[in-house]
Amino acid sequence: MTATDSRTDAPPAGPPSGPPAGPPDGVPARVIPAGLPLQPEDPPRVGDFWLRTRLGANAAGYLYSASDDHGRSAVVAMMTEGSADDAAARDRFVTAVDELPVEAVLAHNDADDDDLALWVALGPIREDDGTSSAADERLIAERRGEEVLSAVLMDRVPQLGRFRGPDFRHHWENRRRPGLFRIWPLPWPAVLRPASRLALALALLTMAIIMALAVLIAWLLFRNAPEVDPGPVIPTVSGTATVTVTPTTPPPNTNSPTPDPSGSPTTFPTPTGSPTTGPVPTGSPGGTDTPGGDPGDRF
Repeated sequence: MTATDSRTDAPPAGPPSGPPAGPPDGVPARVIPAGLPLQPEDPPRVGDFWLRTRLGANAAGYLYSASDDHGRSAVVAMMTEGSADDAAARDRFVTAVDELPVEAVLAHNDADDDDLALWVALGPIREDDGTSSAADERLIAERRGEEVLSAVLMDRVPQLGRFRGPDFRHHWENRRRPGLFRIWPLPWPAVLRPASRLALALALLTMAIIMALAVLIAWLLFRNAPEVDPGPVIPTVSGTATVTVTPTTPPPNTNSPTPDPSGSPTTFPTPTGSPTTGPVPTGSPGGTDTPGGDPGDRF
């Protein structure tokens, strides 16, 4: 009796045949977003284009998907605050934009705006109708925006010699916030959704009600308050001056009145001598034309 080998030759392991396994039935496939949401530091609008999502970023700038009020889509390339403050980087941005085809540049800001970051809107991009042509146009616009930012960063410049020493790095690479921008007219409330407009209207109405209540409470508290005493009367400046006439020294023992035992009214002695006479000065009190004017009497 001979023993037989029960092992069978297994086929070699290899890639599974057929289409790849997809999600189970009834479970929707995960949708990869076309871009990242905007951050609070991102501008809501540049020029005539409303920014929608972030498509990419590096030390030189950002790529945004955008559209204008007429529904025209575009890809916006905008410099960071660090690269926008470098005159050489701004020149490289302008040169890269000038080298693009004329029909690819939809809009851009003025290169003479030294206090603003440079940006350019690239297109044209047709409405996404599910065809490959619309996707290709968006991809081409994104590639052109990447080329503009790469020209600013100079990361695609070929190496001319051997690598020696430390790697090259721009001094502004750490300043990666979006560059300065200016919006006029203000973007709101045109971009607000109906729910946001309702919230804004309710907030304004609440503020008006609070202000009305504050005015009503103040009126109820102070309506019966006593009137404040009038302040001191400040004399007005006139062209006359009051002159005080001083009598001469009275005789001795005549300073006090002499009581009359008969009950008659008390009489006062009449001072002797004539009153001082002299010219009466005219003009304002304390003026230069008043002799002996006291500076404290001036008003």
